Amino acid sequence: MHYKPLIGLPGVSVHLHATTLCNSIYRGDDQMLVNTHVFGMNAYGAPLWHIRRAPESRMFDVYAESFEAVWELSRPANEE
Repeated sequence: MHYKPLIGLPGVSVHLHATTLCNSIYRGDDQMLVNTHVFGMNAYGAPLWHIRRAPESRMFDVYAESFEAVWELSRPANEE
């Protein structure tokens, strides 16, 4: 519902999935936003981490691997 206006914009891909996750990941190139899910709190009130790829850390890669695994199980939102 909230992302519907983005569907079809150049350079934007919106996918849907049915996996159970403990965070939402929004990725763009070598940066991502990770919105952690907190029991009893709406997503807009929960912590948001801005993670950048850095050679001395694997944090970006760990979340990127998770993102890619879920992406493989997803389907484009415009198929709805």
